[in-house]
Amino acid sequence: MGGLIEIDGSYGEGGGQILRTALALSAIQRKPFTIDHIRSNRKNPGLQAQHLEAVEASARITKARTEGVKFGSQRITFVPQEILPGDYQFEVKTAGSVTLLLQAIFLPLCLSAGISTVTLIGGTHVPWSPSFHYLSEVLLPTLQRMGVSSQAVIERWGFYPKGGGKIQLKTDPVHELKPISLAERGLLKKVRGISAISNLPNHVAERQREQALKRIQSELKIEAEITTLYDIPSNGSGSFVFLLAEYEMTLAAFSSLGARGKPAEKVADEAVGSMKDFIESDGCIDPHLADQLVPFLAVAKGNSFFTATKMTEHLLTNLWVIGHFLESKVRSWGEIGGPGGVEFLNE
Repeated sequence: MGGLIEIDGSYGEGGGQILRTALALSAIQRKPFTIDHIRSNRKNPGLQAQHLEAVEASARITKARTEGVKFGSQRITFVPQEILPGDYQFEVKTAGSVTLLLQAIFLPLCLSAGISTVTLIGGTHVPWSPSFHYLSEVLLPTLQRMGVSSQAVIERWGFYPKGGGKIQLKTDPVHELKPISLAERGLLKKVRGISAISNLPNHVAERQREQALKRIQSELKIEAEITTLYDIPSNGSGSFVFLLAEYEMTLAAFSSLGARGKPAEKVADEAVGSMKDFIESDGCIDPHLADQLVPFLAVAKGNSFFTATKMTEHLLTNLWVIGHFLESKVRSWGEIGGPGGVEFLNE
């Protein structure tokens, strides 16, 4: 099979992000690729449930021909044909992240020829992945500035380990993404958030809220609005704290999940601690938004720019993958772990 882009899945950060970004850009560019050594350095190497579903979902929306797509595979080939807008439903078994699955299919559907509605079942609030609320409150509003018109709703929450959450995303087609500049935050206008529980005593949500408010007011001298949500629909039990900082020029969010034996106060402390680190750092956006934005910026028409509070190996690996599919001129600066930025020159 000729003309394949070859990608080393063990490069850099070496995780599933390499695969998801490759799937998205392969679909848009109609460029086939093969990826080897998928997650080869991880405890459970190869395709796990959420990676497998990402490949299968991408294949479905692009009528792709594939090879090697099975659980545990460390090498696959993906040959897309065309992007097909439509109504889709995908399910990630166990509590695999639905927001990570979206990273493979959302950008292609945005640039397709029609409206798409995607129903996703799986983990909506699980460790090591963006929460549904980060998607709806930070990523989608930021992408709206680039011309993306999408709405996300949650019907059922999915916590680890049961998963089973359900979200729906509707997106209108956009002919061309607009560039964006995120250099300065501007003034902090508002901090708001939620303290949510499912199948747990009400006092857990109340303690989370009280601890978060106490620390925000005493340490950051900021007034915040935190809403308490009880008995949210979910297949299992869980708790969640989400804090959104609204600046003049950007949005940033910080969250924490409860776990068995983890005090409610510690859940709140983790979210507040992350927000405090951001507020006291230089840079316009947080590293999670930087990760999720770069594929969109790479295909936008015109020059885009952002500064971030922290440069990560995850981000640099994502830029490396982008370089396999696009001829964008990309400049990045800053040491890993410190502030930096990225500029895309797409004339």
